[in-house]
Amino acid sequence: MTTVIPSYQHLLLDVEDRLAFVTMNRPAKRNALSLEHMEELVDAFRTLGRRGDLGVVVLRGAGPAFCAGHDLSEMTGRSPEFYRHLFDVCTVLMETIQAIPQPVIAQVHGIATAAGCQLAATCDLVVAAEDARFATPGVKIGLFCSTPMVALSRAVPAKQAMEMLLTGEPISAAEARSFGLVNRVVPAGELEAATRALATQIAAASSAVVGLGKQAFYRQINMPQHQAYAYAKEVMSFNATFADAQEGICAFLEKRPPRWNER
Repeated sequence: MTTVIPSYQHLLLDVEDRLAFVTMNRPAKRNALSLEHMEELVDAFRTLGRRGDLGVVVLRGAGPAFCAGHDLSEMTGRSPEFYRHLFDVCTVLMETIQAIPQPVIAQVHGIATAAGCQLAATCDLVVAAEDARFATPGVKIGLFCSTPMVALSRAVPAKQAMEMLLTGEPISAAEARSFGLVNRVVPAGELEAATRALATQIAAASSAVVGLGKQAFYRQINMPQHQAYAYAKEVMSFNATFADAQEGICAFLEKRPPRWNER
């Protein structure tokens, strides 16, 4: 599939086989999320989400950090309408990451703070370097991390989330993993290879099936159990009619690798 890859001012976009790499490229600002930067991220994820040939998207940051949160330099002396629009776009970004069919893996190094921590918590999976740090320090500057709280409180237990939000103190990658915020912690020199290996493993499955599963996961997660089962059985019944489901079952029974049709 030949698709034109957009160019952006604050992002680098690369596609290799079935993997897409979105690199936040504001290293001097620790990849802080300006309004324009977030708008570019929304466009990039929507563009990649429409590509049926891609299995996984990796989100990473150029320079010394993953993401330092919102760009505070554009948040002084603005109108209430500006702040509302800023957080509207931030919300759209987070919801877009979870809405696209491809799993999104955050490759975190350095710091992931405030909206940067929100960004990591929003991604489907997180691989972090051993020296990475996660924090929601807004309380220290008089701006409570209320929107990061939404993603954080859905990724870690309530007591840990409250401590991070109330103290603003950073936690290590190891602590983040113990809280459930991070999937894997690796030495800094192995971060890129470990993230790519996980992405490649996931991308080996049928994109149609993975996309359906990702959508179902987020829809059922907050349902009462009985309602979740009622919904999930309909999804699985629909999934069973997929060409790839039938191919996968036959391949298993015939003891051969499956040949996906992506439908």
